[in-house]
Amino acid sequence: MTLQHHIDDARRTLESLASLEAQASDVARLIGQALKDGHTILVCGNGGSAAEGQHFVTELVGRYRFDRRPLPAIFLGGDVGQMSCIANDFDWDEVFSRPLRALGRKGDVLLCFSSSGASSNIVSALKAAEELGLTRVALLGKGGGTAADLATHPLIVDSASTARIQEAHLFFVHWICDYLEGLFPA
Repeated sequence: MTLQHHIDDARRTLESLASLEAQASDVARLIGQALKDGHTILVCGNGGSAAEGQHFVTELVGRYRFDRRPLPAIFLGGDVGQMSCIANDFDWDEVFSRPLRALGRKGDVLLCFSSSGASSNIVSALKAAEELGLTRVALLGKGGGTAADLATHPLIVDSASTARIQEAHLFFVHWICDYLEGLFPA
């Protein structure tokens, strides 16, 4: 495929996000309110989606565009020792749900990144978050999979391409960060 083909495909995918503006605005507001109320954003994802989740946490704890106070966010899969222990001693399905059960508190928000919405460890995390009474946001693609039904706020990118879905998720990350910096000025 040519570069122009990729550009055209990415443009179509990003333009389709306009149909999700109301849902995305709700997600940005609820994340902002949770942070204002002193709660934590707990994030998970696999592979490229893990990198996107870590990127979001970095923007919150570090900075996005402006210097401001750090905002409480944790990537649940960031500790290799912890993840390998849970995967080995329990099950791979619990690598996010187990630390979520340790750290999550009512009022916190679980934010899952998954291009398919079918990963068993993401599904397990969403189920644990429901049991804990957390708000469940899922950035998804490919129709949303099982995760769409478990999330209180699914944002499903209308694409079957993992690359386009992840690019759209990163677009949402930066859009949400713009919103949050308006709530938490320097």
